[in-house]
Amino acid sequence: MGPSVWRTFGPLSPAIALVVVQLVFFGLPAGAWVRGVVLGLLTALLAVGMALVYRANRVINFAQADLGYVPAALSVGLIVFNGLPYLLGLTVGLVSSIVLGAIVELAIVRRFVRSPRLVLTVATIGITQLLSVLALSMPKLWDETAASERVPAPLDWKLTIGTFILNANDLIALIVAPVAMIAVGLFLSRTRIGTAVRAAAERSDRAALLGIPVGWLSTVVWMIAAALSFMALFLRAGILGLPIGAAGSVSGLILALSALVIGRLRHLPTIAVAAVALGVLEYGIMWNADSPLLVAPFVGVAVMVALLMQRKGTTRLDQDTTASWRLADEVRELPLHLARLPLVRLMRWGTFAAIGAFLVVAPMILRTDQIIKITAVFVYAIIGLSLVVLTGWAGQISLGQVGFVAIGAAVSAKCTTTWDVDMILAVFIAAVAGGVAAFIVGVPALRLRGLYLAVVTLIFAVSVTEWLLNDRFFDWIPNERVKRLPLLGRLDIDTPVRFYTYTLVILAIVVLAVRGIRRSRTGRAILALRDNEKGAQSYAVPVLRVKLAAFTISGAVAGTAGALYAQLNYSFDVTSYNVGRSVEVFTASIVGGLGSLFGAVLGAAYLRGMEWFVTADEWRFLSTAAGVLFVLLALPGGLGALVVRIRDELVRRIEARAGRGGDRS
Repeated sequence: MGPSVWRTFGPLSPAIALVVVQLVFFGLPAGAWVRGVVLGLLTALLAVGMALVYRANRVINFAQADLGYVPAALSVGLIVFNGLPYLLGLTVGLVSSIVLGAIVELAIVRRFVRSPRLVLTVATIGITQLLSVLALSMPKLWDETAASERVPAPLDWKLTIGTFILNANDLIALIVAPVAMIAVGLFLSRTRIGTAVRAAAERSDRAALLGIPVGWLSTVVWMIAAALSFMALFLRAGILGLPIGAAGSVSGLILALSALVIGRLRHLPTIAVAAVALGVLEYGIMWNADSPLLVAPFVGVAVMVALLMQRKGTTRLDQDTTASWRLADEVRELPLHLARLPLVRLMRWGTFAAIGAFLVVAPMILRTDQIIKITAVFVYAIIGLSLVVLTGWAGQISLGQVGFVAIGAAVSAKCTTTWDVDMILAVFIAAVAGGVAAFIVGVPALRLRGLYLAVVTLIFAVSVTEWLLNDRFFDWIPNERVKRLPLLGRLDIDTPVRFYTYTLVILAIVVLAVRGIRRSRTGRAILALRDNEKGAQSYAVPVLRVKLAAFTISGAVAGTAGALYAQLNYSFDVTSYNVGRSVEVFTASIVGGLGSLFGAVLGAAYLRGMEWFVTADEWRFLSTAAGVLFVLLALPGGLGALVVRIRDELVRRIEARAGRGGDRS
């Protein structure tokens, strides 16, 4: 294949391969195939909007679907409840979406322009929740309750293909969706504003130096993204009805993200075609397998193969997909001369003593249910530690960490319920299982970083809960009550206080083990690869081995947490490890701060503590994704950065006081 032919058709080869897989293995009747194309086009609208936001802000926009949810609910309400003409309702919704996109960018996104991209990613999760609540309350304008309202077709047109009947709403989607995406492409390539948007996306710093208003262009991008999201949801409302609860399903998010990474984040035609191909593949899988639960594993394999077959990008933008997702450096240690000051040492050990005293006294003064909840916080802290290793140290973004937790929980539950394995040994076996699973995921993912790896791990987590650990497909999954056998056959821990102590001891062991790894040669090599992979290679650091070590250690820690969680709940319930829980863990880790071990503990204590131990409703709001958004607006570096600032300020004052004392002497 010549260079010119490859430049034309090469980027589309993954999408073509997906269509071939669908035609060969998941055949569809002609009418069903057309419906799959229609639904794929709606996914393509969302994926193209996500691509625009990524180019402008280097972030996964989890709020992409919900950007159009509020205006779509408004538009559908005007048409269905007020009887407004179709075109007028569509126009009102489109204008509203553009205004909403500008408001979101100016009021929220603009505040995080200097923050790490992971922090902004969590902020988009908060935006999602805010917009979902607003959209669900929209029907109250007409004294109606939220329902899956369907927009009536504006034309009396029908087409029967086999057993499928397509109406005017299908025809409108087939026409409007491609036209909308073509219009975006022409806007970016043929207008001065579009050219400026592309320039700012390639080199935002250089564009700013040349006088291009990068901030204003970001607002324009969010306005376009919101308009595309509105079109996707409005067209969907005519075919399937307006969604209830959340604008985007998990499968829809996976398909949009998969198309985004197949198109290398920026090639809009490839992203659009890949989204359509994935939509048809999804429809084919559900048609043949008769279960939506099999979509994630099949799509995951297809996406992984497509990513591995792509040529490695060498442009600056390709390299930035990794750099822009790095967090700030680790929390620095105090200089030795300051750490040895008597008051500083007293402050440090006094803090440890206060925490230790609380942990000792807590079981004596709290209710039984509160003791169980604190024990669960310990488990979440261990999960956070696994993310510190993989994301904070290795720079590998994982949005599916709970998948490794679920594997550890299932294996541990199987050991104790079927084979009466000692609980300590069961925890060790769970750690091995989590480590092996992470190693297996890490091997093909070694060529992937940043958003690419994030998408793969997210698909992995969904595949684990919907297929690998689903008793509909495998009969080894434990369904019985998980036993709390005496430790070493002697020490009974089947009480809340004793299990609290047992979990706390394991948390302490994990903290010490991870801290030891950080100070070892392996830990230093992991950080070296994160900061400068090429430089580390020049010093003979074995890149593949070190990356796999980070994956394996992280998976082992997550598997340990899974074993404790199953033992805490006396059961293994796969629904406890869904993708929403993965997002919660990711959010907690960012809020706490991935630059340090205590940040993982802080994040778990904050998110679960606010939810379980704060009784005032106005404060419990802070545990939600929307509440986290407000916390990050005040503390972009997370709680860990706040603690460090307080520490540094106290040390500064102690140093100043010591200096004055030295002057007087």
